[in-house]
Amino acid sequence: MQQEIWKAIEQALEELGVADAAFVVERPGDLSHGDYATNAAMVGFASYQDIQKNFHNLEKRKQVQPIVNRDGFEWKIPKELAENLKLKLQDKIGGVSKIEIAGPGFINFFLSQEAIVKEVEKISANEALSILSDFTGKTVLVEYTSPNLFKPLHIGNLIGNILGESITRILEASGANVKRINYPSDIGLTVAKGVWGIRKNNFDPNDIAQLGQAYVLGNAAYEEDEDAKKEIEIINKALYEGDPELTLVREAGIKTSLRHLEELCQTLGTAFDATFFESQTAPLGRDIVAQYVTDGIFEKSEGAVVYKGEEEGLHTRVFLNSQGLPTYEAKDIGLFSLKQRAYPQFDASITVTGSEQKDYFKVVFAAIRKVFTEETDGKLLMHVANGFLRLTIGKMSSRKGNVITGESLLMGLKDAAKEKMEGRTLKDHEKTAQQVAVGAIKYAVLKQGRGKDIIFDPEKSLSLEGDSGPYVQYAYTRALSLLRKAEAEGLLAKGEAWPSGLERPESATLPLERTLIHFSEVVAHAAAELEPHYITTYLTELASLFNSWYANERIIGGKHPEYGVLLVQAFANTMQKGLMLLGIPAPEEM
Repeated sequence: MQQEIWKAIEQALEELGVADAAFVVERPGDLSHGDYATNAAMVGFASYQDIQKNFHNLEKRKQVQPIVNRDGFEWKIPKELAENLKLKLQDKIGGVSKIEIAGPGFINFFLSQEAIVKEVEKISANEALSILSDFTGKTVLVEYTSPNLFKPLHIGNLIGNILGESITRILEASGANVKRINYPSDIGLTVAKGVWGIRKNNFDPNDIAQLGQAYVLGNAAYEEDEDAKKEIEIINKALYEGDPELTLVREAGIKTSLRHLEELCQTLGTAFDATFFESQTAPLGRDIVAQYVTDGIFEKSEGAVVYKGEEEGLHTRVFLNSQGLPTYEAKDIGLFSLKQRAYPQFDASITVTGSEQKDYFKVVFAAIRKVFTEETDGKLLMHVANGFLRLTIGKMSSRKGNVITGESLLMGLKDAAKEKMEGRTLKDHEKTAQQVAVGAIKYAVLKQGRGKDIIFDPEKSLSLEGDSGPYVQYAYTRALSLLRKAEAEGLLAKGEAWPSGLERPESATLPLERTLIHFSEVVAHAAAELEPHYITTYLTELASLFNSWYANERIIGGKHPEYGVLLVQAFANTMQKGLMLLGIPAPEEM
């Protein structure tokens, strides 16, 4: 319907001589304003004014005015053009029962009950989404999670995983060929601190908790003890050079970290297509940077090698330090080389990391484009920022050791969810509790616009009332429960779509119906802007409308049971798809 309305408006504007106006057709914020609204009259009027201003020559004005005012109208304000458009569109768009002008020139479209019911029937039949975006048909590399190994997963990596996974799913829904990439840090100063901590305290590198302790102790020593700092820097250099004894400790710790990372990613619903390690990118990046010093892309400065970005409005960053070791910047040069080798035909490379790295990536991408001129030609390199999660129970500090890790946060939510479900008859309390815990944290992250910090209240995140993951999950499980009852009553044939022309309630079109039909547009909006929060907001609204309708409508045994079941099926299908795009589990019971 959105596309039909858009095409009809485009044709009408062309007929009026105001072509190429960049208008939108979208869902109004208030249902009283219709099912769709457009700013076409206001945008078209601005275009009309530009045409008038650009023809100062009287003869040329005489030539263009008959085209602009083909129907004999002289528009003084946008509302007059809106009235003109309304006349042209009236009774021309199938399924539109009423067109109204609002405000300074908005045009509101109201769909007929028949058109809305037809769309609900399609949704109940679980037709596949057809979403178009700038990424449709493109190969997109999405790099996310990318933790420092040798310690438990930090909460920031958890947030990056949640945002990155949802973006990949939304891109896939819009027809992109997405490759999930993980880029863990398995060498460098962080690892050296951990190795130092293990050796000093005789810790077991096969124990993830002891790995975390080793890093905390190593980091504290590095910051507070000058002798320890020198020892750690020696270990760091020795690890880059492949010292056999130290490498054995490092490899054991990396193996432990990767095992726990894989378990956590399985819980979160992520399976990577490729994993590149810093131990791979470091030597490659170091050699590439050194190679391009003579070409003037990189410069020597005080014993280090830097990229000076001031001429491009950026800043200077170090790519090789004074010891000749590659920094994160040089490693990202090496990473791009590995990505290019693995996926030479990629169209876009998106990196999901913390918002504090925004300026960092501007410099790194600029350097990459100079080094890999042909390989980056016409390709998108993009940094997507994730915000920082702040717990209402207090601050976190990864350096001081009182950090709440990604694993501990999920485990705490799972335990709290199990307590809330005590006394309920469920097939699998463990599975459901885990699904609720994952839903709680993912919803809290994805309801925010990307890059914004998240204030996370563990108690509120598990509430079944209002703005929470369990709230939307529970609405979905209620719908499934009702469908199972309907099937037992013989009202729903499993696996079969309801035929068209079903008897519908005599009341006016329901808000639930009118909201259901906009799901694909919401997903398209999220894909265009890489913003999952549009879907989160929509699902919350939809769940609220379903709960209100469910509380006031008798479905099984009511006056219109078949249509009621059809509407429940449409709601359940939409919720399931929406939750999937967010990476939120859809429990069968709660």
